[in-house]
Amino acid sequence: MKLGHLIASVPFDDADIEITGLSSDSRTVRPGFIFFALSGVQQKGSSFINAALHAGAKAIVHEGETIAPSNQNFVEIITENARHMLAIVAARFYARQPETIVAVTGTAGKTSVADFTRQIFDYCKHHSASLGTIGVVRTDAMTYGALTTPDPVQLHQTLDALAGNGVTHIAMEASSHGLDQYRLDGVRLKAAAFTNLGHDHLDYHASMEAYLAAKLRLFDHVLPADGVAVVNGDSPESAAVIKAASLRGMRCLTVGFQGQDLKCISVNQSGFNQNLVVEWQGKRFDILLPLAGAFQASNALMAAGLALAVGEKADDVFNALLHLKGVKGRLERVAERNNALIFVDYAHKPEALEQALTALRPLASGRLICVFGCGGDRDRTKRPLMGEIARRLADDIIVTDDNPRTENPASIRQAILATCPDARDIGDRFEAIKVGIEMLSAGDVLLIAGKGHETGQIIGQTIIPFSDHAAIQTIIAEMRP
Repeated sequence: MKLGHLIASVPFDDADIEITGLSSDSRTVRPGFIFFALSGVQQKGSSFINAALHAGAKAIVHEGETIAPSNQNFVEIITENARHMLAIVAARFYARQPETIVAVTGTAGKTSVADFTRQIFDYCKHHSASLGTIGVVRTDAMTYGALTTPDPVQLHQTLDALAGNGVTHIAMEASSHGLDQYRLDGVRLKAAAFTNLGHDHLDYHASMEAYLAAKLRLFDHVLPADGVAVVNGDSPESAAVIKAASLRGMRCLTVGFQGQDLKCISVNQSGFNQNLVVEWQGKRFDILLPLAGAFQASNALMAAGLALAVGEKADDVFNALLHLKGVKGRLERVAERNNALIFVDYAHKPEALEQALTALRPLASGRLICVFGCGGDRDRTKRPLMGEIARRLADDIIVTDDNPRTENPASIRQAILATCPDARDIGDRFEAIKVGIEMLSAGDVLLIAGKGHETGQIIGQTIIPFSDHAAIQTIIAEMRP
């Protein structure tokens, strides 16, 4: 593709230069690439310009001063925001996108809402996919990923490939990091949803206000003005989201008990199912939702709101909810032992842990046991908060390691134990899960929280293969006579 088609501001004489690819990582630059010199927390992007030129970059985009003359021929483009330009150029280079794209942001629920929306689109006979923490998911395939919101090049490559394979509808997660770093700019969204705001990522964002502002970028910058904002009316931050969307003349669709459009009248737990009564455009619908937990009912209705926002028929959308399947590692029932239930959940933040324990309490005629930890090199303030939640809502607690990274694992556990001093301290996660399972008797429920779908434990800077699912199955198999 011609450089002038990708970046209109280049000099006329350079407009016809053929560009073969884009990268913000000098190690992946190939001849004919544009290199975007993005600065991170620890490194300046300009430090890698020479390496990119040596690898054959034809153009360099950066925010600094003019580069000193080089013996290599290249085009220099100086911009005020290299990250934003990367996203826009990536959208032009990988030009195909599914015709209907929706996104969801929020502290909790993004993965479930995105996957539930995909399932609704599938039920409505669309060729659909979801993109987020668990990777790219299609009805016929799954590719696990590592980031909630990929970098712009990877994201637009993925969208282009999905569109090329006939995918017409996609639901994607929008993380605060991704929004703050302009990764979603250039995605042609039809609707976007906001679930909630909880205590998380304060190792990255300077304050809760900054955290909310990052999420609001989805509505005040990324979603086009003719798109639809789908807002959880039960969230305290709903007014801020509605204001951000309304200032751009955007239509808002509110969901929940306080929702004005898709209103939840009642939710009643029935074993592993829930009976929902909702109202949409003056008509009531009775729904048997095959998922446990009030927060999953909220996630399902947010997904329904996104589907309704882009024009799906109400009867199809609400019928689809009868067939929803839970997402791997999200309040997932994975085993039974001694007539007790064992669940795995991705809960690694205070609100999510509280929701999971609250959802499981009605299923426990005996004790509710919780195994969990907190990640290293991340928001330290949530550790005592999660300890207090576990102490308040669980009957027995085992504090263990959960991606300690470069921190001292014992120090992380001690920060948690400060607010749940009666908990057991078992650093080895496999051993902690084993002890939790050994404790089970009839009527008990065991929640193993924090890792969910993950298949690795990060210790130092090394990822050690580890799966809560696999650990549970191994332990139970070894316990059998």
